[in-house]
Amino acid sequence: MPHSKDPPFEKALEQLESLVENMESGKTPLDELVDKYEQGSRLLKICQKHLKSAEIKIEKLKDTKDLSLEPFELDSR
Repeated sequence: MPHSKDPPFEKALEQLESLVENMESGKTPLDELVDKYEQGSRLLKICQKHLKSAEIKIEKLKDTKDLSLEPFELDSR
C-alpha cells in the first residue's frame, strides 16, 4: 500500500519520465546521474506500490460474490 506521503501515481510517473528524459539527454554530469538514478528508483517503487494497491482493490471487487442484482425488465405496456 502506498505511503500517505507518497505523491499520487500520475505525479510520480510524470517525475520519473522527466528524470529519465534528463538522464538520457547525455548532458547530465555523472554525480547528478547517480542522484537522479536514486530518485528514479524511489519513484519507480512508489509507482509499483500504487499499481499493486490498485490491482489488489480490483481483485477484491472481482471476487465479491454479493452482487445480488436482479435483471432489469422493461414494462411492456
